[in-house]
Amino acid sequence: MPMQVLVVEDDDRIRTVLRLALEDEGYRVAEAADTPTALELARAELPDLMMVDLMLGEVDGYTCIREVRRMSDIPIVIVSARSDTHDIVAGLEAGADDYVTKPFQVKEITARLRALRRRLRTSADATEPDIVLDRDSEHYLVLSTARGAAVLDGQDVPLTVTEYRLLAELAQPTGRVLSRPSLLESVWEHGYYGDERIVDVHIRRLRTKIERDPGKPQIVVTVRGMGYRLDPR
Repeated sequence: MPMQVLVVEDDDRIRTVLRLALEDEGYRVAEAADTPTALELARAELPDLMMVDLMLGEVDGYTCIREVRRMSDIPIVIVSARSDTHDIVAGLEAGADDYVTKPFQVKEITARLRALRRRLRTSADATEPDIVLDRDSEHYLVLSTARGAAVLDGQDVPLTVTEYRLLAELAQPTGRVLSRPSLLESVWEHGYYGDERIVDVHIRRLRTKIERDPGKPQIVVTVRGMGYRLDPR
């Protein structure tokens, strides 16, 4: 069955353009013009991907993304006229995986979604051995590539697809220092020209889920002036 995209956009013209372009790419499309409708459809339709505008009237896109994240780890792309770095970072910190600013090229939208689909497939197909990230008996953390998950004390950590891919990339092999540009290219796919700070936002989100003390990270370590390194404990 074709993958379904939920498009959350209050501008009827833009929503129609996106629907037609996505249907041409073979997606099934559900549409919502506001956050309450989007949340109803997210629960009822269980879409594979979401595209969310940030300006949605009374209940904005940030709230929409946060509420979806409470029930699902599906990939979410922001599509918004807000191009200020603060707005973009706030959207990513709410739980989005990627962003596209308006005005946009339809080909850019479809390329981003294809990249997200590849992330989904590669996460599901991974078969490398498990990697122990923290051996502490009260914080035993394993990266299970066979399951496509991080497991903390026997429970799956609720990582998004992008967070998982970021962690898996840092782990191949552990100990390498990876720059922001190299992580953008490998995790967000070739041809991504977005702000490198998208990496920092996702690293912060990842740390809140896997570190004993996110304020003093010891697993995903910053190497000043170079990038990030994974240090299993």
